[in-house]
Amino acid sequence: MTKTKKRLKIIGVVSLVVILVALFVPLPLYSETPGEADDLKSYIKVDGKKPKVDGQYMITAVYLSQVNGIGAIIAALNPTTSLMTSREANGGSSATESKEINRIYMDSAVNEAKVNAYKAAQVPYKRTFNGIYVMSVQDTSNFKKYLKVGDTVTAVDQKKFDSAQGFQKYIRARKVGTKLTITYKHKKQVKQATGKSAALEGTKKLPGMGIGLTDSVAVSSPRKISADMGEIGGPSGGLMFALEMYDSLANENLANGRKIAGTGTIDKAGHVGEIGGIDKKVIVAHEAGAKIFFAPYIKPTKQNLKYELDGQTNYQQAVKTAKKYAPNMKIVPVKTFNDALTYLRDN
Repeated sequence: MTKTKKRLKIIGVVSLVVILVALFVPLPLYSETPGEADDLKSYIKVDGKKPKVDGQYMITAVYLSQVNGIGAIIAALNPTTSLMTSREANGGSSATESKEINRIYMDSAVNEAKVNAYKAAQVPYKRTFNGIYVMSVQDTSNFKKYLKVGDTVTAVDQKKFDSAQGFQKYIRARKVGTKLTITYKHKKQVKQATGKSAALEGTKKLPGMGIGLTDSVAVSSPRKISADMGEIGGPSGGLMFALEMYDSLANENLANGRKIAGTGTIDKAGHVGEIGGIDKKVIVAHEAGAKIFFAPYIKPTKQNLKYELDGQTNYQQAVKTAKKYAPNMKIVPVKTFNDALTYLRDN
């Protein structure tokens, strides 16, 4: 064999190895595909029993999977699949942190759904603020070596508050660089740490602990509601949780034999917020037989459309997707939990 042939053979083998690696080794890319639509009766209990609902309230979900070269090609060719970077998929967090963040969001969604269901059904309840969940820690935070995602800050300088705004107001009344002593829970252990406040990311003078946060609350009532969501995480089930819980508590047949799907976050005041992957959720809801789909609604303006995926609001995306993949399913815009209740009562 001549030197030229040997060289060509080596080049061919190396090229083949490179191609195989590119096709089969996991890439820093994720595919978002239609997941599933599940009846919430399988996850929620009211007074220790399966909810008595004449119909179905369905939680919709997407699948998020890391892909290799072949998977990326398949995803790019599938009109119902989206490709995203690792940062887009996990918000810059590690896989472990992302899982913990989604657990926190789910816990918050369930509790705020309980608040709305109890309130609407006129069932007595108590909402207890326990502190603030740590969702992220910025690099410039002086508490970075202490706080981890999933920890709960319960006090600052021995002072407790009844909302996240209370913490923020106390810290922001002082200059950047002020010494703070925080009390926090890490894996059920109570700890303390002292450090200086830092300018919040994107600002020069706004002081804070340098963390992303959300409320940690507990909700109790004589009518006990529990939810075991298994591996499902994230905040997007809030609206549907509240509907399932309310229909189980109230003396009215709200579902009335219908299959009802939807998505949207919910806060303690009943406001419904936008979420990701609504196009895929419309598809799985249709495949599961839903005839009604609740979609978060915000008024489309030039300002907010700049920050929307593909320049469309959740509601606009849902309507567009339904027109192509679920023409017989009604997309219902909702701003609040009461909007959803009113629609189901009147239709």
